[in-house]
Amino acid sequence: MSNPQTGTAPLSGGASFAGSSSAASGTFAGWSGSPTGSRLSTRTGTGVGTGTGAARRRTAWADGVDQVRAAATTEPGRLRIIGAVLAFLVVAFGAATAWQVTDRSAAARDVVERSQPLSADAADIYRSLADADTTAASGFLAGGKETQGTRDRYEDDIATAARLLAKASSNTSGSDAAARQIGKLNSLLPRYTGLIETARTNNRQGLPLGGAYLRYANAQMRGELLPAARELYVAETARLGADYDSAKAWPWLALSTGVVALGALCWAQRRNYRRTNRVFNYGLLAATTASAVVLLWLAVGHSVARVGLNASYEDGARSLGVLNEARIDALQARGDENLTLVARGAVVTKDQQDFYEVGYRTGMKDLAGDGRSGAAAADSKLGSALALADDDAGRRPVQEAVETVRQWQARHAEARTADDQGDYDRALAKVIGGGDATGQSFDRVDTQLARALDHEQRQLRQAADDGRGALTGLVTGAVVLALLGATGAVLGIGRRLSEYR
Repeated sequence: MSNPQTGTAPLSGGASFAGSSSAASGTFAGWSGSPTGSRLSTRTGTGVGTGTGAARRRTAWADGVDQVRAAATTEPGRLRIIGAVLAFLVVAFGAATAWQVTDRSAAARDVVERSQPLSADAADIYRSLADADTTAASGFLAGGKETQGTRDRYEDDIATAARLLAKASSNTSGSDAAARQIGKLNSLLPRYTGLIETARTNNRQGLPLGGAYLRYANAQMRGELLPAARELYVAETARLGADYDSAKAWPWLALSTGVVALGALCWAQRRNYRRTNRVFNYGLLAATTASAVVLLWLAVGHSVARVGLNASYEDGARSLGVLNEARIDALQARGDENLTLVARGAVVTKDQQDFYEVGYRTGMKDLAGDGRSGAAAADSKLGSALALADDDAGRRPVQEAVETVRQWQARHAEARTADDQGDYDRALAKVIGGGDATGQSFDRVDTQLARALDHEQRQLRQAADDGRGALTGLVTGAVVLALLGATGAVLGIGRRLSEYR
């Protein structure tokens, strides 16, 4: 029977059904304590599980960030983070030091063992070719009286050039410019030697055609072979300069990483002191000491290496370059001097001067400057070589070369006077004759310059080796000390963590 005041009908078990307005809205309320023991639940008209969709799955990175954030809210968590960062910085410092020092050491080694020898070989190729051309002209002037020594010298020059070209070909990987010039020289050299042999054959038979073949061979040498040899020398010298630059470059990455690591370690010790009032944490102190040693070793070692390499370049490489140019100028002047007598005015410049005599004067001006007496001009090759020489052993042969060049010029003037007066035999004797000939002066100049080159070569190697020696052991030391420093940082932080257990 219903209750007229509430509008509810009694049910068995004392339960009742609420016929309120909530039923009209489509909501059904169950109840606890029913015979089935079901719990109270609500179902709405929107339906279960038909909302905006399931939540997106979180990434491992997001979880990790949350864990780090949570750890950073406690002192033990912060200490663990600090320890990990310190260990990472110290190891990164050691790795950067090992990498960059290895790179600089390799470049310094290349200076001594690869690029400088290749540059010297390229200069010797040029010198051998120029000397072969000069010697061939001297032998041609002698005619049927060509000595075996002259013939042997020519053949030695050609053999030396061929041997050095083969050596350069096997050691110029990575240099396309050098490879092109080597290929060009290898193809042109047999053609040149063939022309020389034809000229000699005609000359021995007394045929004037021999002179034409010799001039053509000389034109091939000057127009193609020697320019290719010079380009090879320029390419190898550029590689030498690049190796010097790589060896001397400051290891900025390693230095900056070291400063950051050292600063972080000092900050960690100061933080530890402010929280514990303890002056030292031995683990952090060991890590700081190890990092400071590596940083100081790196800065001082590289500075000493740069000093040695700079000395090697300034006192050795630059002097070698100038002396090689001086030797080449002397060779070309000698070749022009010989060809002046071979051509006998057949080849002239636009203003009707003897082509080879003009070449001789130009070569002598480049070699020692204007004039026929006195010291070498400051802007000449021998003047520059004297300015770059830093000791008596380097200056003495250059000074002797200057004196001999002046003697050579005086003898050449006598030969030209005789030739202009029509006394060809006397002029020939002054050029290829005995002890008072220009040939003897040229040989002395070449020998003196060779002595100076040998001295500068030894200086270069000694200074470069000293520079390389300053980096010895730094790679191994940096790795070992970095590992010890990282271990010390971890142990130092671990000591603080143990106080929270």
